[in-house]
Amino acid sequence: MVRDFILSYARLIVLHPEKLQIEERPLDENYNEIVLYADEEDVGKLIGKEGRMINAIKTVISGCKAKGGKSYRVSVRAAE
Repeated sequence: MVRDFILSYARLIVLHPEKLQIEERPLDENYNEIVLYADEEDVGKLIGKEGRMINAIKTVISGCKAKGGKSYRVSVRAAE
């Protein structure tokens, strides 16, 4: 659910949605890391000015913690 939300939301923001990839890996039983790989040109769009865009995404994701009990760390990286 969280993974699908981030991917669909990111596709609305970037210029190259076909290059988006997402990876979710568990760090422990209550904590997951979600890494969003995007084109170099799109990384700045996903982070936003002063990190506002990525912080907005993280705020929405924090609501999922209340529902599912897991915490998430979201990061954006340039695809290789």
